[in-house]
Parts: sequence; C-alpha cells; structure tokens
Amino acid sequence: MELATKRVLVTGGAGFLGRHLVPVLEKRGCRDIVIPQRSQYDLTQEAHVQRLYRDAQPQVVIHLAAVVGGIGANRANPGRFFYENLMMGSLAMEYARRADVEKFVGVGTICSYPKFTPVPFREENLWSGYPEETNAPYGLAKKMLLIQGQAYRQQYNFNAIHLLMVNLYGPGDHFDPETSHVIPALIRKCLEAMEQHKPEIVCWGDGTPTREFLYVEDAAEAIVLATERYDGADPVNVGSGVEISTKELAERIAEYTGFKGRIRWDTTQPNGQPRRCLDTSRAWEAFGFQARTGFEEGLRRMIQWYRENRTRP
Repeated sequence: MELATKRVLVTGGAGFLGRHLVPVLEKRGCRDIVIPQRSQYDLTQEAHVQRLYRDAQPQVVIHLAAVVGGIGANRANPGRFFYENLMMGSLAMEYARRADVEKFVGVGTICSYPKFTPVPFREENLWSGYPEETNAPYGLAKKMLLIQGQAYRQQYNFNAIHLLMVNLYGPGDHFDPETSHVIPALIRKCLEAMEQHKPEIVCWGDGTPTREFLYVEDAAEAIVLATERYDGADPVNVGSGVEISTKELAERIAEYTGFKGRIRWDTTQPNGQPRRCLDTSRAWEAFGFQARTGFEEGLRRMIQWYRENRTRP
C-alpha cells in the first residue's frame, strides 16, 4: 500500500504512541492524516464514531485509541478498561467496514496472552489459556478486535490486521503515578527520591517477573511497515525479543538516574504475569520489522527527556 496517496485516520493519534506514529507517516509522504480529538469525538459513543467517519472519510484506519495503565490502574478499573476498549474497537471497525475503508490496522496488546504462556510467546499460543487476572479485562477487550477483524474478513472480505504490541517506553510517556506503566513509574520514583533525600524506593511484587519493552519510535515504524506490507488474517507479535526481570529493570533505572538508595520490594502487592517475551520472527518475515533501539540507549533517552520536560511540584 502506498500511504502517500491515502487519507489516514489515526485514532489515539494525539497520544503517546500516536505522537510518534504521525511523523513516520509524514516521512512516507502522507499528508492527509486525520487525528480525532476526544473533546470532539468520544469513540465509545456510536453517534460520535458515525460522525467521525462522515467527517474524515478515511481510506485507511490505524486504531491506537485505548484506555491503558499499569497493574494498579487495571486492578482499580477492570470494568471501565473492558467496556471502553471493547466499544472503541468494535465501533471503529464496524464503521470502517460501512465506510468501505481499504485497510484497518488494529493495535492489540501482549496482555491478551494467557498467564502461563510458554516463553517466547508465539502467536499460536494466544488461545491456550486465560490472561493474567489483573489485566485480563483489558487484554480480552483488545483481543476481541482480532476476532472481529477475522470475522469481518470472512464475511465481508474486509482487510483488517492485528498487531500484538509489548509494553512501550520512550520520550512522551505518561508519568502519572496512578496510571503509568513500570518504566515511567520507576524513573519518577528514583528522581523524586533523590530530590527528597529518601533512602529507598518501594516497588511492587518481588522483582522476579520478566517483561519485554519496545522503544516507541520502533513501535511506530512497525505499525507503518505493517500497514504498507501486511494483509494477513493472523495476529503478529511486535516487540524487541529481549526479556528482563523487573528487579534488573529497577536496578538499571536506579543506575541511569543516579539513585543510590535501596530498592525495597513490597511482596504484599501483585507481581502480574510471571514472564513476558515474544517470538518476533513473524513480524520480520511478514513485513520486515526488527527493533533497532537498544534498551540502554532507549532508557537513557527517556530519562533525559523526562528530566528536561517534567513539571516539578
């Protein structure tokens, strides 16, 4: 697909990932990009979605919009995370179908995988069990986007693809302690502890779970490559293929921020999924994506960005 000639609707285009995705589209020569604002279009409301498609008249839709957060946010808002993600995805794809959109790119999540998926996660393992409990409502709501796309492909010959994305990080991430994911939460904790001369930071769980992270600029490139080159019904993992324990992650962030205090693990709080690491071979074979940003480089860039842009109390 030659994106330079297409009118592209990017839901969530003003969010963390969207702000990195739009420049990649522009580098491809795409000048007709629609970024809906939530103040104008509530994508959980059918009338708003109908009006958006009438106003935008897109040829391609990249659906990034989601309600997301770390373990604490997922545990506090399971109903909201399920309902809003389900409704946004279902309505966005249904109205894309009605509008004869040429291609719909659904961006899913690694949280859709079963809790005890063998490592590395392969796409065929997606249905071998129930997701980890703290983020199951979110993960299952996003998983329905895959099912909807496959069903629409079968009945309507609708070209919908689905990407299973790992945790993202990088400049512009969300650092709100109530909703942020683990990397921005740790960066903020370390810097604030240094400023307030605290002897320790407290982290949830016991440090043994593993995670995989993808630099946000790499994620944006992956989505655009898939939009250009992939038209299959099967989901595709998008990640770095590098696994790291939360204990080692906390130690690295402490080192890179300069925090020299103690890291205490609060084992009364949940660990989340025991391990997460993807087999990313299908992404390479299907559309030529491979992560380029090393984890140390990405973390240092993110920490520097936060130092320069954060608002101090």
